[in-house]
Amino acid sequence: MRATSTVITAVAAAVLALGALAAGPSPLSAAPAPAQSDQPRLPPRAASLDELFARLSETKDESEAKGIVTSIERRWMRSGSDTADLLMSRALDALQAEDQALAVELLDRVVVLRPEWAEGWNKRATVFFMMGDMTRSMADIREVLSREPRHFGALAGMGIILQNTGDKKHAYEAFKKALAVNPFLPDVKSAVEKMAPEMDGQDI
Repeated sequence: MRATSTVITAVAAAVLALGALAAGPSPLSAAPAPAQSDQPRLPPRAASLDELFARLSETKDESEAKGIVTSIERRWMRSGSDTADLLMSRALDALQAEDQALAVELLDRVVVLRPEWAEGWNKRATVFFMMGDMTRSMADIREVLSREPRHFGALAGMGIILQNTGDKKHAYEAFKKALAVNPFLPDVKSAVEKMAPEMDGQDI
């Protein structure tokens, strides 16, 4: 339920240079230079999630796509709560230490504290999947998608669970939805290509 990352290019401002007229001095040349503003320069505005998803759907460059995906995933990891972020960090540490029970306990607190945060549900869905609990994993995936329908990781995870339970028709549909949001998911693309001969032409 995770996907890949790379570089988003920021927009650079063009500088307009005014030159002197060849035929003689320009009235502009005698004008005093404009005073420099005392106001600090603001950093470039960060792209919104909508803008990032639009770029992801339009780019043909894999390295650029990785950067866009990284930026999207970083946005998804922001809960807006220091406490929820700390609990998430500890849950990920527990998962890395293969303490799945502790990871679930911590993520239970996350989804209670920030129920609107899609990534809390997504990470818990991932742990349930790793534990082999497909029922609870699927329930959490549905919570993710109700908050962020473009969550390509959750869509791919849903496809895997449906495929494993024999529901090829809806697995194929979930995989195609994931690719519609993020075309740069090689495993999902491979799954769709393998399933296409059997599934195309069916009413999905």
